[in-house]
Amino acid sequence: MLGGARSGKSRHAERLVEAAGGGIYLATAEVRDAEMRARIDLHQSRRGDNWRTVEAPLAIADIIAGTNAPILVDCLTLWLSNLMEQERDITAETDALVNSFISAKFPIVLVANEVGLGIVPMNALARRFRDEAGRLNQAMAEVAGHVVFLAAGLPLSFKDPS
Repeated sequence: MLGGARSGKSRHAERLVEAAGGGIYLATAEVRDAEMRARIDLHQSRRGDNWRTVEAPLAIADIIAGTNAPILVDCLTLWLSNLMEQERDITAETDALVNSFISAKFPIVLVANEVGLGIVPMNALARRFRDEAGRLNQAMAEVAGHVVFLAAGLPLSFKDPS
């Protein structure tokens, strides 16, 4: 699930996993300020009893590998920020995620922001983040069976299994 901020990605992803009977909501966000707390509260308020929330700012590949239920990962973009902040090896972490995704025997829905559609950022860190996010999104789209882009809450299928 790709799209810009507030495009409806998370809500659409939640509906897909709910249609499969619910599952694990793998949250990568960390509460660091009031604005992020409000975002997290909004997401939590939409989820019913069919969800089990697992907070994992870094170890999403390990959790996917060790789980036998549908998973919604929300979101890869925050996960990437967390990895960069911890100075982790982005390529190795992406490879681990790809491998766990490929090996999974249950549905996984990934949410990510498409950050490369705007202006070129002014500083090196922001440009690196944009580039790393683009590479991460490409790696996951390559192995995904279905890729959807959302804009204004409207889904557009980029890669369709049918």
